[in-house]
Amino acid sequence: QVQLVESGGGLVQPGGSLRLSCAASGRISNIYYMGWYRQAPGKQRDFVAGITTGTDPTYVDSVKGRFTISRDNAKNMVYLQMNNLKPEDTAVYYCDGEISSLTSRGHYWGQGTQVTVSS
Repeated sequence: QVQLVESGGGLVQPGGSLRLSCAASGRISNIYYMGWYRQAPGKQRDFVAGITTGTDPTYVDSVKGRFTISRDNAKNMVYLQMNNLKPEDTAVYYCDGEISSLTSRGHYWGQGTQVTVSS
């Protein structure tokens, strides 16, 4: 069984920074993709950023130039560095991944971490 666990959320003032981390654990044989989504209250879950192995990262337009996604393949980790945060970035941030274990391949989600941008 594969699990994704996020950390690093919190309360930050507008213009501030946060770094989210997501750790994939279990009997992992390959990670094809890892990324981040977010869901604000009363809204749908939306794509933020993602990295497919061997390709360049992709971002939603609203975070380009402010957020940076990166992976540490040796540690099965993905990070989201968020700079110049705005109140509209407030949401629960979810890590997701397309991952193979020893027995199967599947799409997995973390439990989410709250990011609140407010003065």
